[in-house]
Amino acid sequence: MHFVDPSREVLAETLLAAGPGAPTLCEGWETRHLAAHLYLREHSPRVGLGLLVRSWAKISDRATERLAASHTSRDGYAELVESFRGGPPAFSPLRLGALDEAANLAEFFVHTEDIRRATDRWAPRALDTAYADALWDEVVKRAAFLYRGVDLGIVLVNTSGPRHVAKRAPVSVAIAGDPGELLLHASGRRAQALVTVEGQPDAIALLDSAEIGH
Repeated sequence: MHFVDPSREVLAETLLAAGPGAPTLCEGWETRHLAAHLYLREHSPRVGLGLLVRSWAKISDRATERLAASHTSRDGYAELVESFRGGPPAFSPLRLGALDEAANLAEFFVHTEDIRRATDRWAPRALDTAYADALWDEVVKRAAFLYRGVDLGIVLVNTSGPRHVAKRAPVSVAIAGDPGELLLHASGRRAQALVTVEGQPDAIALLDSAEIGH
């Protein structure tokens, strides 16, 4: 099943409901910055490259700031969100289902939670089983890269049963949770991810202090 289109709808609705000046879990960004980021990564090749290549990151940051600054009003912001909701341009490679899934499935889930969990009162969403399974597949694909800065073995434990050894090392920790929560933890949202960590106290402390998801 293809989950990106409904995930895009949920993210767009979450952005609209929050308004342009709401907080997010993305450091330094309000919702208008997040909307600008989401639009530009699909419509501006230079910005897209800046998200992948560190030396081009300033180009991406400046473009995001400019677009966010020009959409501070509620109407302007809504127009930007609707442009994102419309999807990538007609001839974009992201129109291909497999590439769209690879680029956007995890991205859209995480950014939806970046808005929802930046408030004082939130609760985890009840996810369709097939959607949760798709997010688990994304965690498995990405975990070794996302935890590359952690000098520990990492074992991810899906609460529905599967386990995945993301990294091997003499000392390991096990991180258990639902797939969406594991994805959030691996993406650097550890304070908001509903997971449990098992291991030696010094290993858990090392995990807590490590850079994750960058």
